[in-house]
Amino acid sequence: MSATPLSNLRVVEFTHMVMGPTTGLILADLGADVVKIEPAPEGDNTRRLTGSGIGFFTMASRNKRSVMLDLKSPAGLEAARRLIARADVLIENFRPGALDKLGLGYDECAAANPRLIYCSLKGFLPGPYEHRTALDEVVQMMGGLAYMTGPVGQPLRAGASVIDIMGGTFGAVAILAALAERARTGTGQRVQSGLFESVAMLMAQHMAQAAITGIEPRPMSARDVAWPVYDIFATADGGQIFIGIVTDTQWRVFCTEFDLTALATDPSLTTQAERRAARPRTLPIIAATFARFTTAELAATCERLGLPFAPIARPADLFDDPHLRQSGGLLDVSLPDGRVVGLPGLPISMNGTRPGVRRDIPKPGADTHDVLIELGYDEAEIAALRDGRTVRF
Repeated sequence: MSATPLSNLRVVEFTHMVMGPTTGLILADLGADVVKIEPAPEGDNTRRLTGSGIGFFTMASRNKRSVMLDLKSPAGLEAARRLIARADVLIENFRPGALDKLGLGYDECAAANPRLIYCSLKGFLPGPYEHRTALDEVVQMMGGLAYMTGPVGQPLRAGASVIDIMGGTFGAVAILAALAERARTGTGQRVQSGLFESVAMLMAQHMAQAAITGIEPRPMSARDVAWPVYDIFATADGGQIFIGIVTDTQWRVFCTEFDLTALATDPSLTTQAERRAARPRTLPIIAATFARFTTAELAATCERLGLPFAPIARPADLFDDPHLRQSGGLLDVSLPDGRVVGLPGLPISMNGTRPGVRRDIPKPGADTHDVLIELGYDEAEIAALRDGRTVRF
């Protein structure tokens, strides 16, 4: 079985930044023909971001085709309409009303193509906030994620664009659900995914906890840990490792392996609840024990014993992670300067096969000519569009 189950799906993508491109990436990795529309003459501004945004375009653009159109020109708009008329899915994440002003809103597109799934990825789903400008960081702050992540009194955004990526993923889920419904009804529909609502989904566990206990959850940095050992420890070689001991069996195995007979035989440490309550006196003993070993030694021991563990890694460490490399989890793509690097693929496997790379990161407008030919333009028409700067390739 192939890992490209969406290979008959035609998608036109009007997106930028992270959220919308993530939805397109998921569909593209699963085999869809995703045509990304970039504005002529310079292409998607995401390509030119610097600082922490410099990797946005590269991480979300494999397996897509690039077409550059001037949507402010009648000819460029006509090419876009032809693309939409033959598409199964349209993805957009521009400010509310931007495509409507061009005549590419849902109503106009659905009238021309009743089978179209029109996916809008926004900061907020319809409601009082829907016209606000949102960013990943904005919704993390207002949705409780930053509060739960940072130290007490110091809200802190998560260390990646987790809500953009999550919102984009929910957009793909909505598209697949709409496609399943279209298979039954024959008609498409508009679907939406919201950043703020994605944060709320992540907060559901904390909301439920508050409702059940009547106590507001504290930030994760100050939470009341449920386990006797669930911490980051310093190691002999200057590293750090997280180790969790969350069952009675793991406690016994841990005490035996590290010769902590006093803890194993202490009658006040018989139950999980007792061991958790005794953390202030047991953790210094455990930390001193672990500090005698290197990170690699502790990792090997924990893996042998079946204890949960994780050396503290940095993003760049993943390039050489043996599991990602050997399992097909890193996909080779070209950076803007031509170097090839392995970036994470979709975290799924289908019948033992991981989705891979069919197309490298496209140059701006690299596929404009081929797509226009597919739309029925002849060479003279394409030359006229190019000379009029309506298209670029």
